[in-house]
Amino acid sequence: MTKDTTVQVKLTIGVDVSDEYSHICVLDDAGNIMEQSRISTTKAAYRMRFGLCCPLSRIAIEAGMHSRWIAFLLHDLGHEIIVANPRKLRLIYKNDSKDDKIDAEYLARVARMDVKLLSPIQHRKDSVQHDLAIVRARDTLVQVRTKLINTMRGMLKTTGQRLPKITAAAFGRKVIELIPQELQPALKPLAEAVEDMSQRILAYDKLINRRAKTYPEVDALRQINGVGPITALAYITTIDDPFRFKKSRTVGSFLGLRPRRDESGESKPELRITKAGNTYLRRLLVGCAQYILGPFGKDCDIRRWGLAIAQGKVPSKDSNQAAVKRTVKPGKSARKRAVVGVARKLAVLLHRLWVTGQTYEPFRNSQPVVNDEAVAA
Repeated sequence: MTKDTTVQVKLTIGVDVSDEYSHICVLDDAGNIMEQSRISTTKAAYRMRFGLCCPLSRIAIEAGMHSRWIAFLLHDLGHEIIVANPRKLRLIYKNDSKDDKIDAEYLARVARMDVKLLSPIQHRKDSVQHDLAIVRARDTLVQVRTKLINTMRGMLKTTGQRLPKITAAAFGRKVIELIPQELQPALKPLAEAVEDMSQRILAYDKLINRRAKTYPEVDALRQINGVGPITALAYITTIDDPFRFKKSRTVGSFLGLRPRRDESGESKPELRITKAGNTYLRRLLVGCAQYILGPFGKDCDIRRWGLAIAQGKVPSKDSNQAAVKRTVKPGKSARKRAVVGVARKLAVLLHRLWVTGQTYEPFRNSQPVVNDEAVAA
C-alpha cells in the first residue's frame, strides 16, 4: 500500500501495535534513533502523531487486529506504509530480549534495510472485508452450534442414552423430545439455543447467496463440483486481487498447502504442510477436497488423481494414461495426503478459472494428446 509522492522519504518508523498502546521508533536517514515513544492505539492519536506535523516517512507495522485501519489511515496521510507478515519476523518474536520498544526498533531497521525482508501483505478493500465478515460470522455460529451439540451428546451418554444420527439443522428441534426428565433443566436451554442458531445460520446462508450473486467470479469458481457459494465467496474475498499472484501455482503456497522444506546437502526430509496463510479458507478447501474424494464426488481428473494417491499411487508424470507408480502404502496417511493434495490443486484451479474466465473441463488432463502432424496428414 504505497502512495506515489515526489517527496523523498528520509525517516523510517517502526510501530509495534498493541491493543491499548503503540510503541514508536523513528530512525533518520543514517539509521540513528531520533525518537522512541508511545501513543494510544486510537484513530485520533494516530492522526495527531502522523498528521501534518510529521514529514512523509516509511512506516512499518505488523499485520494484526488493528493493522488494517492503521494502514489505511497512514496511507491517506501520505506516508509509505508497509504491513509486515509476522511469520517472517523471527528475529523479533524469537528475540531473547523481546519487548515493545525493541520490536518497534527492529521493524524500523528491517524496513530501512530491505522492505522485501518484511514480506509485505496487502489489506483487502472495505466492501470485500464486509462480505468476508458475513462468511466468518456464519462460521463462528456453526462452531458454537457444533460445540453445544457435542456437549449435549456427552451429557446424555452419562445416563446411558445414546442419541440417533440427527442433522445439525434439525438437532435442536428433535432432541428436545429425547431429553430425560431429570436432564431437562440442564439440556433444554441448550437445545433451544441450538435451534435458534440453526435459524440464524439459515439466514446467513440466504444472505451469502445474495452477496455471492454480486461477484461474477463466483459462477466461474462454482463450475467445480463440491465448491459451493460459501467457499467461492470466501475464496474471492480472501484473495481479493487475483493478479497479486504472477502464477496460479503460488496460491497453494500462499494458503499453506505446500510441504515445508528443510533441505541441507543430501538431506531432503518429507515434512508436513506449512499451514501458513488464511486458516479458514484452507479449512474450506480441505472440506471441498474431502467431498470430491468422497462417495458423492463426481468423476473428474482431480478426483482420479486424489484417489490414486489415497491408494498409494501417483499418476505418472510422463503419461496421461492410467500408468502409475507405487509411492506410499494405502491407508490413513495416504488418505490425508490425498486430501491435502486435492485441496492444493483446487486452490490453483480456482485461481486459474478466476483470472482466465475459462470453462471448467473436468477431464482435460485425461484427454489424449493430439499429434499436430497426424492431424495435418
